[in-house]
Amino acid sequence: MAQRTGYSTAQITLHWLTAIGVLVAFFTHDAMEEIAEQTWEAGGAAFPTVHTIAGMTVFFLVLVRVILRLRTGAPEPEGDGIQQAAAVWGHRLLYLMLLAVPLGGFLTWIVGIQDLGDLHGLAGKALMIVALGHAAMAIYHQFVKKDGTLMRMLRPGK
Repeated sequence: MAQRTGYSTAQITLHWLTAIGVLVAFFTHDAMEEIAEQTWEAGGAAFPTVHTIAGMTVFFLVLVRVILRLRTGAPEPEGDGIQQAAAVWGHRLLYLMLLAVPLGGFLTWIVGIQDLGDLHGLAGKALMIVALGHAAMAIYHQFVKKDGTLMRMLRPGK
């Protein structure tokens, strides 16, 4: 597969939809937690909320992203060997968390184990820290290193 110089329109669109989904899920977490506690106390099954739907959407968007990335490739990260390795492993961690956190939430919702929900909430906060680090590095590369990293996720390339 030839090395790409930029991301496709589909990859860019999926990236930003995923980012929006993560933000929606993160900022609706408290409401979901309250509903889940009330439902568990009443002995009933929880119903999907904005938080649940956002999480499930993120999960499926990321599955499509991973498949697309495997089929079409992605540009090489900028920088030297250490920076490239950090970028590769940072992306791997981000993809893993983007799949694991929604999956953990789904299992909590289906199985109804409150401790699993607590772990899901903690993992969600960790995901937000990793995502913010990802965004900070993109901004750093764009405006300090001036290497065009952020622009690759705004304009389709080849």
